[in-house]
Amino acid sequence: MDIKQFITPYSPWFNSEEKERWESSIPSFRRPVFEQLMDDLDSIEQMLSVTGPRRVGKSTLLHQMIQHLINEKNVPVENILYYSFDDPALFQKNCSGEQLIELLFESAKKREGTVYLFLDEIQTLERWELYLKKYYDLKFPCRVVVSGSASSPFFKKSRESLLGRIKDYHVLPFSFCEYLLFELTQEKRTDLIQEVHSIRSAGEQLKGMLIRSPSHLETEYTRIPELSLELWDYSSRVMETYLVDGGFPEVWKMPTQEKKIEYLYDNQVKKVIYEDLVVATELRKPEQLKRFYISLLGHPGVEVNFTKSSNETEVNRQQIEKYLPLLEMTDLIAHASKFRKSATRVRKGNRKYYLIDLALRNTVLRIGKELLEDSTTMGLYAENLVFNALRKWKGMIQLDYYRENNQEVDFIVQVTPSKYIPIEVKYRNQWSRSDLKGIDYFRNISAN
Repeated sequence: MDIKQFITPYSPWFNSEEKERWESSIPSFRRPVFEQLMDDLDSIEQMLSVTGPRRVGKSTLLHQMIQHLINEKNVPVENILYYSFDDPALFQKNCSGEQLIELLFESAKKREGTVYLFLDEIQTLERWELYLKKYYDLKFPCRVVVSGSASSPFFKKSRESLLGRIKDYHVLPFSFCEYLLFELTQEKRTDLIQEVHSIRSAGEQLKGMLIRSPSHLETEYTRIPELSLELWDYSSRVMETYLVDGGFPEVWKMPTQEKKIEYLYDNQVKKVIYEDLVVATELRKPEQLKRFYISLLGHPGVEVNFTKSSNETEVNRQQIEKYLPLLEMTDLIAHASKFRKSATRVRKGNRKYYLIDLALRNTVLRIGKELLEDSTTMGLYAENLVFNALRKWKGMIQLDYYRENNQEVDFIVQVTPSKYIPIEVKYRNQWSRSDLKGIDYFRNISAN
C-alpha cells in the first residue's frame, strides 16, 4: 500500500494552490470548544476525541485545528497527517483500514519533530481502539485527534477501553449562545460580541462560585451585566430563527423550509434509527421505536408515564424501557430525573425527557414559524433550551426536577453535597410571586 495515494486527496495543505482553496472553505467562526481543544493539544499527553451527532461540525473542528497549527503555530505541513476512514478507497482489493492505520503511525514515526495525526470517522474501523492503545502505550512521538459519530453505539463502547488515555469532547448542535455569536460574527458586530462574552464570563464565574471550584474559592459574589437594549432586540430576533431552524449549521444555508425538513429528517432521525441502531443493536422493529420517539417529540419536558405512553403508542412497556436509553445514546434526547434527597434518588419511571435540538421536533411534526405564536409551545421550548444549557454545567453533581404534593420546580441543580439551586422557567413578559410558589415550597422542605 502506498500511503500517499490515500492521504494526499485529504491533505490540500501539501499544495499551495489547493491550500488556498481549502482555507477559503473553512468557516471563520470558531466554536468555544475549539479553544479548549487547542489548549489540550498543547498541554496534555492524552489523545483527544471529538464526538457528537451526525453533521454537527466535527470534521470542521478538525480542519480548523489543522489550519491553526499551520498558520499560527508554524507546524510544517508534512507533520500534519489527516485521513477519513469513510473513504471508499478502503474497499479496494488488497486494502484495509487496519493496514492503513499501521502505516500512518509508522509514517509519523519517521518524521522529525512532533507529528499531528487526525483520524476522522474512525468508528468505521473495526477495533480502532486497540491500535490507538498500542501506539499510545509505545509513546509514539505524535499527537492524536480522532472523531466519531456519537450515534454509533460501537464508538462509545470502544472508547471505554481507552479510559485514561483519551479525553473526549462531546460536540452537540449549536447552543443559542453559539448561534447568536455566529450571527454577530457574520455581521461583524464586535461591540455586541464583546457584550455577550462579558455576560458569559460573568456566568462562568457565578457557576464556579456556586460549585466551589478551586479557581473561585475566594469569590463571594458576582454580578451578571444587564443586557443592553440593542443586544436584547438583536438576540430576540435571532432567537426566533434559532427556535425554528435549530443548531445544525448546514441547515442555515438551505433555501426553503421543505429542504431543511428533508435534510434533518434524513440525517438526524431516519439514519440514526434505521441504520445506526439497527446495525448496532439488531433492532428488529425500528418503526416501533420511531413511533415512540414521535410521541416524545409531541411533549418535550413532560414527565413520561410508561403505562400511558404504552397505551398511546401501542408499544409495550418493556420495549419503551429499552428504547429510552437507545434514544439517549444516539443524542436524540436527554433526561432529568425526579428529585430525591435520599441516597436512593432515582425511582424508575420518574423522568422528564428533553430534545437535544428542537428543530427535530419541528421537522417531524412539520412545524414552522407558526410555533412562535403559540405561547404553550414557546414555554416548552424555553424550558428545553434552559435544560440543554444547564446539563453542560461542568462540576454540578446532579440535574433533577421536583414534583411533590402538587408543587413543581422545573429544575433542581445540586452544586455541592448539601446545596441545591431551584430554577423555574417562564416564557412571558411579566411574572408574579405566585409563579415562585414551587421554589418557596422546595426551599422550605429542603431546609428541614
